[in-house]
Amino acid sequence: MTRFKLLSIISAFTLLFSSGCSQTIDKIDVGKVTLATISSDSQDNHSNEDVPAENDNDDIENQEQKNSVNLICVGDNLIHDSIYLQAKNRTSDGSYDFSPVYEKVEKYISPADIAILNQETIVTDEYEPSTYPSFCSPGALGDYMVNIGFNVISMSNNHILDKGEKGLIATLDYWDKNHPEVVRYGAYRDKSDMDNIRIKEVNGITFAFFGYMEHTNGIPHNGDLGTELVYLNELDLIEEQIKKADQLADVVIVSPHFGIEVSNEVTQSQYDLSQKFADWGADIIIGTQPHTLQECNWVERSDGTKAFVYYCLGNFVSAMSNNLAMVGGIGSLTVEKDSETGKIEIINPKVIPIITQYEENYSNIRIIPYAEYSDDLAESHGCENFGIDTIDYVLSEIPEEFLLIE
Repeated sequence: MTRFKLLSIISAFTLLFSSGCSQTIDKIDVGKVTLATISSDSQDNHSNEDVPAENDNDDIENQEQKNSVNLICVGDNLIHDSIYLQAKNRTSDGSYDFSPVYEKVEKYISPADIAILNQETIVTDEYEPSTYPSFCSPGALGDYMVNIGFNVISMSNNHILDKGEKGLIATLDYWDKNHPEVVRYGAYRDKSDMDNIRIKEVNGITFAFFGYMEHTNGIPHNGDLGTELVYLNELDLIEEQIKKADQLADVVIVSPHFGIEVSNEVTQSQYDLSQKFADWGADIIIGTQPHTLQECNWVERSDGTKAFVYYCLGNFVSAMSNNLAMVGGIGSLTVEKDSETGKIEIINPKVIPIITQYEENYSNIRIIPYAEYSDDLAESHGCENFGIDTIDYVLSEIPEEFLLIE
């Protein structure tokens, strides 16, 4: 699909819904999670006198009976030295200014009730900042992420042991001491910390969070200092955790770090694991690791109910050199709960495409929403073999019903 066709489709839908066709929401009850699909009426809008007044009252009453949460999620915040050195060079006092990197996407993050970030690097000032293959990011990076609206941090990734178990503890210390209000999950101080299921309540809806990784780049986790990680081959433990959380929270979110790096194709293992997570009670699955955007879709449980899966949201930002790694996405959806029945609905799941942009020699690294992208930016990109055709290729993996360009 070409970029022109994508924008044409979006424009066509905009014209359709703004030119007199009424819009209704058909809700499909599938058990634990109810899907909501949008359809347009075949007739023109009626004037107010054609619609019984009691219908309006019913709509208002239904809205009052429901609590809602707007949720966004992003992929790997992978901080290479080009990113943190540029941030440091923007100041004269030794501090860091990360704002130019994220300023164009803050508008998606700050309004969200829940904003989930996969922090791909450990964050601490106990170690000097470092880059690939053993990452460490300054505390100022974490501070900025919280300042722009991220309030949930996944630590389940292959770089969590880049500085060993002491580095893991250092990043836990950073988050717990500096941002105790933030929910962090996927890496734990000890078994007690791991068994304390992270549950966040927003607008009367409770969310539980788990994170698992395939590997830690060959660095063994011995747990000599008591820390806990859960790998994706520990299926009995994962099943136990998800099923327990399903009894405690309205919505269970699982963040698996899985898949083949720099590949847009979902592996059979990703499909199989996501199916297991959903069958055990996961409602939203947020995949990371391949560093590029992959498919997203509903997954049906054996009982007919459904969960929604982002198999991989790609990078939020990085200084990688592979052209496919320049295209990522912001996941966006709404969760509703009927205050009388307790029924949960996942509504309007979308992917907002984003581009990691830099010029020659990785200069001026920043994130640009695809809706604001241009041919000139693509031509000036410092990544070899990157262009509009690259974006079109990656976005072809996303079903059109879930693609949102705004």
